[in-house]
Amino acid sequence: MRNPMRLLTRIVHCCVPFLCVPVGHAAGWETLTNEPACTPRHEAAMTALNGKLYLLGGRGVKAVEEYDPASKGWRQLSKTPMQLHHFQAVVVGGRIALVGAMTGGYPKEPPVENVWWFDPARDEWTKGPALPAGRERGGAGAVLHENKIYLVGGNTNGHWNGFVPWMDVLDLKTGQWAALPDAPHARDHFQAALVDGKIVAAGGRCTHAEMKQTFNLTVPEVDVYDIATGKWRTLEQNIPTPRAGCMAVARDGDMVVIGGESGRQPQAHAEVEALSLVKGKWSVWPALNQGRHGTGAALIGNELHVAAGCANRGGSPEINSVEKLKWPSPKNP
Repeated sequence: MRNPMRLLTRIVHCCVPFLCVPVGHAAGWETLTNEPACTPRHEAAMTALNGKLYLLGGRGVKAVEEYDPASKGWRQLSKTPMQLHHFQAVVVGGRIALVGAMTGGYPKEPPVENVWWFDPARDEWTKGPALPAGRERGGAGAVLHENKIYLVGGNTNGHWNGFVPWMDVLDLKTGQWAALPDAPHARDHFQAALVDGKIVAAGGRCTHAEMKQTFNLTVPEVDVYDIATGKWRTLEQNIPTPRAGCMAVARDGDMVVIGGESGRQPQAHAEVEALSLVKGKWSVWPALNQGRHGTGAALIGNELHVAAGCANRGGSPEINSVEKLKWPSPKNP
């Protein structure tokens, strides 16, 4: 783990002045109105499965909510079996895996010791494999590749301290975990993405409430893990707007980082920035209508959706608005 005193000197307010032109969008985000709203929640996750959105977890014990774009409404399903928050949802077949979550209340939220599965077709929760002993953590990034779930970074002690650079992989065929090389930078409160066989860790922070550094120690560096070679590298270009609690989605060779929170401002971030992994460069996409952090983003067809989250840094107010953005046509590298 990094030296906290060195981290105190790294309150980074990074700016990349040449990234100023939105790319490939005829219009910006559309806020969905005249539709039943979802439940206000934050520190939750959202993903898409079979053409529907699923909003899961968050502070407290809340029902899973399913959004069907055909009926334009949210339907409540089963409640989570316990408080499950600060995680990234992973779709595996017809189920959704919750890996690397926290439970309990601020600031020393313990990590959830096992994977939880949700089956939307059965509306059923099932406890999955335990996380590796001594490597349990929440606020981590999680991605699926070839029937394996990769868990990156996270925090072993909620918001108090314990940010780590760890990487572990769960083989879903055997139910066994294996430790992989540490990432170059510890980080928590972020979401990872899989881009062309590579795991990208962008955004996040080193949360250290014990040192009164809950929001400021954002991580500007972008780390990339090549699954084929088993090696990490750090990109030359940092994320333009360092922030944590952000959402991430990948498609067409781009990783898009959405929203978030930081010590720079009391309001949640509305910035949306896309990384072309081939070019190793960032571009600016249209900003959210409502800045938010602590939720998820997901694609249905060519439409990128965000829902719920928190409008300000910290935990209040929770919101229930939904926005969508048309994904641009693929660009030549």
